[in-house]
Amino acid sequence: MDTAKEPRIKLGMVGGGRDAFIGAVHRIAARMDDHYQLVAGAFSSTEEKSLASAKDLGIAEDRAYGDYTEMAKREARIKNGIEAVAIVTPNHMHYPVAREFLKRGIHVICDKPLTSTMADAKRLAKSAESSGALFALTHNYTGYPMVRQARDMIRSGSLGKIRVIQVEYAQDWLSTKLEETGQKQAGWRTDPERSGAGGSIGDIGTHALNLATFVTGHKPESLCADLDSFVDGRQLDDNAHILLRYNDGVKGMLWSSQVAPGNENALRLRVYGTDGGLEWAQEDPNYLWHTPLGEPKRLLTRNGSGANDAATSVSRIPPGHPEGYLEGFANIYTDVAQAIIARRSDDKAKGEYLFPTIHDGLAGMAFVNAAVNSSKRGGAWVKLEF
Repeated sequence: MDTAKEPRIKLGMVGGGRDAFIGAVHRIAARMDDHYQLVAGAFSSTEEKSLASAKDLGIAEDRAYGDYTEMAKREARIKNGIEAVAIVTPNHMHYPVAREFLKRGIHVICDKPLTSTMADAKRLAKSAESSGALFALTHNYTGYPMVRQARDMIRSGSLGKIRVIQVEYAQDWLSTKLEETGQKQAGWRTDPERSGAGGSIGDIGTHALNLATFVTGHKPESLCADLDSFVDGRQLDDNAHILLRYNDGVKGMLWSSQVAPGNENALRLRVYGTDGGLEWAQEDPNYLWHTPLGEPKRLLTRNGSGANDAATSVSRIPPGHPEGYLEGFANIYTDVAQAIIARRSDDKAKGEYLFPTIHDGLAGMAFVNAAVNSSKRGGAWVKLEF
């Protein structure tokens, strides 16, 4: 779909004010393909900080809000109100914020994980269904070109029948008790009141699981988990080893850790089938390794040697230039923009969306719940239910 000539989507934002890393990422992603215009926001939990952040961003005074409920009510009422809202708050605020906008028919683009509890996730899913508005979850790694190619290759049968899925996401930034230094991100991500029951599994484990599911099309049915809080006094897990049983007899393993020195943002996926294997690493995202059974490894490159339409259609620059994190986010925002624009002309417009939806969010919360329950029961096998 050519969306270039369509009027920009008026976008609001809740959270993401001064010193908030992920808010800036969302704003860059929304601007990259020129489909959105940020026009309103409630950028902080305090009115003073929210209004100051709005001023920094050039938001008009009458579109700067101290409260997300006030924002939702007024934006739904005014003539040129927002069509979509980006929610970039800590996890425990996703449900109450999204609910206010969904019930007024405003599309939601929400950071992951979906919520902090399964109960809130189910309530949010009902709100999204009754609203009829679009709900997108920013598992941004699904937007990378070579991830899209891997997905396409598996669906076209290049690997044959899938047997094994190995995924890991390792970081080292929480190897010490950073949350006690006043570091904002560490503070809320290690707090069960704001983050939920999962630490590393909620923050990065859900990304790993979503990536594996997106690429392979296989959904986990049960798991066996061993969660640890290696840093003394930490309330949530900072390391997890998980065995997974997927549908159709596929087996898998998932490792998430934020206490692995030497790993910055090491998300890696390996998939093996009867006819070959694929390997992809987020820190080297322009490359996808394909190994047909009995043949040497083949290096496929983004927008270059071996790339197919699934990759080149979401690639912006020539081969050899780095392209990754911000562009992956932008691809999600552009996918959502295409769906919103389709709805402008037909409220019933539907289709297969490549961007993660509310259902992916529910699966992520079921994963966190099952992993926590399994670990508490000594690594018992637990079904994923939602």
